[in-house]
Amino acid sequence: MASIGEKIKNIREERKMSLEELALRIRVGKHTIEKYEADEKTPDTQTLLRISTVLDVPASDFAKETGV
Repeated sequence: MASIGEKIKNIREERKMSLEELALRIRVGKHTIEKYEADEKTPDTQTLLRISTVLDVPASDFAKETGV
């Protein structure tokens, strides 16, 4: 099962979006995105909703299991 951080990173890369662009669009620092993607920090609900909006995916996708 992929973690929230892995899902954020994978979707961001699929959208060809840089860390800086995502950070700017959800109004957090680049280092915060790096921490989310490294699973050093978990985004709160409001931030997760902003990420899902910017990446154009349902917020529920971050809770679903991925893989086989």
